[in-house]
Amino acid sequence: MKAGTDGVKASFFQRFLLPGFAFKGFVIGGGYATGRELAEFFLVSGPWGGLAGIILAMGLWSLICAATFAFAQAYSAFDYRSFFSALLGRGWVIFEIAYLLFVILVVAVFGAAAGEIGAAMFGLPVVVGTIALALAVVIGTALGNASVERLFKFATPFIYGVYIIFMILAFTSFGERITDRFALAPSADDWAFGGLTYASYNVVGAIVILPLLRHLTSRRDAIVAGLVAGPLAMWPAIMFFICMVAFYPGIESETLPSTFMLEKLNSPLFQIAFQFMIFTALLESSVGAIHSINERIDHVLMTRRDIGLATGARIAIAVVILIGCIFVADRFGLIALIASGYTALAYIFIVVYILPLMTLGIMKLYTKAATPTSEAKVSA
Repeated sequence: MKAGTDGVKASFFQRFLLPGFAFKGFVIGGGYATGRELAEFFLVSGPWGGLAGIILAMGLWSLICAATFAFAQAYSAFDYRSFFSALLGRGWVIFEIAYLLFVILVVAVFGAAAGEIGAAMFGLPVVVGTIALALAVVIGTALGNASVERLFKFATPFIYGVYIIFMILAFTSFGERITDRFALAPSADDWAFGGLTYASYNVVGAIVILPLLRHLTSRRDAIVAGLVAGPLAMWPAIMFFICMVAFYPGIESETLPSTFMLEKLNSPLFQIAFQFMIFTALLESSVGAIHSINERIDHVLMTRRDIGLATGARIAIAVVILIGCIFVADRFGLIALIASGYTALAYIFIVVYILPLMTLGIMKLYTKAATPTSEAKVSA
């Protein structure tokens, strides 16, 4: 095994699959898992248009993740403040403001979705499911990188397995409806806009998972891990979207399309498994978002005072963020948060993250790669 940037030997899994699994963990939660985001951004373009938008988003994710991971590896920037200090200089503050708003929004969405699941499954008040998720997040973020990595490692096979079983059951139960909808419904013209918008705000997950990139041993590792991150994150969405098409167009108005479809499957045991999978995905996403803030603070403390962020402080930060997010989720609700907030954030991240990375960031990578060669010639 090769040693990662942190000097510890890294396995094949840690170098090439963990980044993609972590990225998957972020983007599945809070809407993709429930089907709400797929309905909001893709199904409005029809079956074929929506599928084209999903594939476009997947390709964009792969390219941007590859550039992000390579830049992080080159500059040893494994928290978002270090990353944007290297990319934007003092302009990193602009990203941080947008990012904190983003974390509040998405964790609020995750909390609202968890609340809806509790209400749909057990008839509980919405706030109970939200609080349950918050408690699980506090536990998941308390012990730092090691516990976060374990969460992504062990949750992934369960999540993938549930999506595979879901597709098998869907085609067994209403496969003819799926093929009929694909045969009859034409594609809409705005599929590219849906794919671009969805990719733009979700790809910030590549920034969220920066603390888990310390195992990368080279730029090659970073690029390969980034390219496979897109498919690893999106193939469950493709399967789920295809199943959703069976109930197009009415399913677009459902708060939780997943619950609607599970009722159609009429399998109580699998319904419990699927809802638990959604909760697991929401947990992954929330833990990743809050852990990234903890690691940003930890890096500053290590740099300035040579001390790390204590477990108690990690818990306190998580609790403060979650309390604010619970209020937002209760105040606005799931559909309003996704429809209103996500599109605005997509535009912000295009300006402060994607465009600078794919222009200035690529130039800096090229220059940094060329510098050692030039220095070697001078020494020779």
